[in-house]
Amino acid sequence: MAILGKIRERSLFLIIIIALALFSFVIGDVFTRGSFGGSSNSIGEVNGENISREEFIKLVDQVKAQNQNKGSQMQSVNAAWNNLLREKIYKTQLEKSGITVGEKDVWDEIVNQYSNSPQFKNEAGLFDEDKFKEFVASIKDAKNDDEQSRLAWLNWLDYEKRIKNNLEVRTYNSLITAGLGATLKEGERHYIDNNTKLDLEYVYVPYTYISDSTVVVTDAEILAYAKKHPNDYKAEASRDISFVKFDIKATPEDEQVIKTNLQKLITDSEEYNKAAKSNMTVVGFSNTENIEDFFRDHHSDTPLNNNFITKAKVNKTIADTIFNLNIGDVYGPYKEANYFKLTKLVAVKQMPDSVKARHILIPFLGTTNDPSVTQTEEQAKKMADSLLTIVKNDKSQFADLAKTISSDKGSGAKGGDLDWFTYERMVPEFRDYSFENKVGDVGIVKSQFGFHIIDIQEQKNYQKNVKLATFSREITPSEDTENTIFQKAETFTSQISEGKNFEDLAKDQKLTIQPVIGLKAMDERVSSLGAQRQIVTWAFSKDTKLNENKRFDVEKGYAVVKLTTKNEKGLNLGSAKSLIKTKLLNEKKSNLIKEKMKADNLQEIAKLFNSTVQSSRAVSLGSPILPGAGRSEDLITTLIALPEGKLYKGVNSTNGVFSVKIIKKDSPKPLENYTSSKNTVWNLNKSKGSRVYNALKKITDIKDNRALFY
Repeated sequence: MAILGKIRERSLFLIIIIALALFSFVIGDVFTRGSFGGSSNSIGEVNGENISREEFIKLVDQVKAQNQNKGSQMQSVNAAWNNLLREKIYKTQLEKSGITVGEKDVWDEIVNQYSNSPQFKNEAGLFDEDKFKEFVASIKDAKNDDEQSRLAWLNWLDYEKRIKNNLEVRTYNSLITAGLGATLKEGERHYIDNNTKLDLEYVYVPYTYISDSTVVVTDAEILAYAKKHPNDYKAEASRDISFVKFDIKATPEDEQVIKTNLQKLITDSEEYNKAAKSNMTVVGFSNTENIEDFFRDHHSDTPLNNNFITKAKVNKTIADTIFNLNIGDVYGPYKEANYFKLTKLVAVKQMPDSVKARHILIPFLGTTNDPSVTQTEEQAKKMADSLLTIVKNDKSQFADLAKTISSDKGSGAKGGDLDWFTYERMVPEFRDYSFENKVGDVGIVKSQFGFHIIDIQEQKNYQKNVKLATFSREITPSEDTENTIFQKAETFTSQISEGKNFEDLAKDQKLTIQPVIGLKAMDERVSSLGAQRQIVTWAFSKDTKLNENKRFDVEKGYAVVKLTTKNEKGLNLGSAKSLIKTKLLNEKKSNLIKEKMKADNLQEIAKLFNSTVQSSRAVSLGSPILPGAGRSEDLITTLIALPEGKLYKGVNSTNGVFSVKIIKKDSPKPLENYTSSKNTVWNLNKSKGSRVYNALKKITDIKDNRALFY
C-alpha cells in the first residue's frame, strides 16, 4: 500500500516521463524513416515522377479488393507496384509517340464488351447504346444513396481505368508489332538462308585444346569487362543470412495427455456447477443428440462436416471399421496427421457418385462483380420463380432460356448444360439438390452466385454414403514444453552475445545451420521459415551490423538469425564472375589458336594442331550438326553469305575456332511467291514483341522506396 501511495503522489511525474518516452520513439521513427524532408512521403519515382504514399496505399487497397483480400500484405504491395510501373512506363512511351487514348476510345471499347448483353438490346435484338448510357448514368446518380451504391460507382470507375490502361498497352504493343513486320524480300532471304546446303571441309580446334592453366584472367580484367557492360551486371541490394531453428513440438507426454482428455469426452461425466452448487451430468459424444452444440461447447479443432462421403474418401486404415459402425457408434481416439480424433457415424444414405444437370443462373446485387447486374434479391427471386413455372410446363424451352437469360455464359451457350459432375464440385446448395433429388426433378436453390433453376437429367453409380462427425484435438505442445524450447533459444542467443561462435555453438548443440542467399529488400519469404517480413526488415536495417545475431519468433518455434553478407545496390558480379572468366579465357584462347593457324591449306593447319581434316555434306541451318564439333548454327550462318572455293581461317564459334573451306554451295530453287516465308519471319518478329515491356523497364529510371514503409 505504501508503494501504491508513492506512485499516486508521483503520477504527474510518471505521466510526463511516459509522454517524453513516447514522443522520443515517434520522433525517432520520423527521422529514421525520413518522414520529414523532401522524400518523406515518397514510395518511389518513375522517370522522375513521384509516387506518393497516399496514391500507393489506394492502389494496394484496390489490389486487395480485386483479390478479395486473399494473399499476404506483401503480395498485394508487390502486385500494386508492378501494375503501377507497367502503367507509367507505357504512358511515358505513348506520350513520346504522340499517341493518346481518349475518352471515346475507352467508351467504344466498353460498348464493344457489353454489345452482346441481353439487358441492352432493343426489340429488334440489336444493341441499344442509349439504354447502356442510361444504365451508366443511373449508377452515377445513385452513388450517394448508400454504401452499396457508392461502391458500385467506384467499381465502375475502376473498370473504366482498367479498360484505358489495357488499351494503352495494346496500342503501344500494336505499334511495336507493326514495326516488326516483314517484307517479301526478307521472306526470300529467310527461305534461301534456311534451305542453302553446304559441303564443307574443316579443321576444328576446341578451346579446350589450350589448358586453362596456361591462360590467366585476373580479377581486374573481369571487373573491367563488367564495367564495360554495366546493364548486364546491375544488381539490387541483397543480404545473406544463416539461421538455426528451435521447433516447438509436442512431446510424447503431451500427446498422451491430449489422448486421455479426448477419451473422457466419449461418455457422460459429472461436473460440479458453481451456479447450481451441485454436480451436473455432461452428455458425452456417444450420447449427444445435438452434434453441432457438442462441437461448439467442447471446441473441436476441426469443423463439423455435414457432407455425405463415400468409402473412398475415408482414411484407408480405418475405412472398413467406420463403414461397419452402427448409427450412433463412436470410433477412437485415433491419431491422424497432427490430430487425435473421435468419429461418430451420424447417418447413412444411398446416393449417386455423379450427376448430369443443367441450370439457369439469375444473379442479384452482391453475388457478382458485373456492374450491369442491378436487380435486388427479391426481383431476382421473382424472375427465377417465373422461369421455373415456364420450364416445368414445357422443358423444351429450358435450353433457349439458358442461352438468352443465364448469367453463366459458359453453360448458357450449351443450353445450361453442366455435363457430369461429382459431389464435391458444386456449392453445397446446388450439390444437395442435385444429389438428393430424383432424375427429372426441376427446382430452385439460392447460392452465393444467385438463384439456380436446376433440371436433374441423369444420375449414376448409386452407393453407400455416410455422414460422419469427427471431433478433433490438435496435437500441440504443452506450456511446459513451450517454455523449455524458449529457454533453449534464449540461452543460445545469450551465449552468442557473450562472444561464443555461432557455427561452433550450433555444432555443439547438434543444430542445423540453414543459409539463405540473396534476400531482396522487398522479399517476404525466408526459406523454410516462410513469411517472415520482420527478418528481412532487420537484415536491411542500417543499424544491423555484419555478423550480428537476433532471435525471432517464427511459426511453431524460434529462429536465431545471423547476418552474414551485405551486397549493396550497383555492380554486383556474384555468380556471373565465373561466366565472365570463362568468356575472357575463351577470347584469349581464341587469339592464341588464330595466331597458330598460319598455314595456307587445311592439311597443314591440321598438322599444326595434331588433328585431321574433317568433312560434312549438305549442311544447313535446318541441319547444322558437324562431326567433332556438334551444333554449329553460328558458323553456318556466317558461311551462307560467303562464296565457295575459298579457305576461311580463324572463324569463332561457341566452343572453338574453325578453319573451313566451302567445297560446294547449293542454293534452293527460287519460289514464285515468298508470302509463306514472309509470314514465318513476321511471326518470328512478333514473338519478340513480348520482350518489349522488360526492355522498356530496363531503360526506365526507377527508384523504389517501398522497403522504408512495408
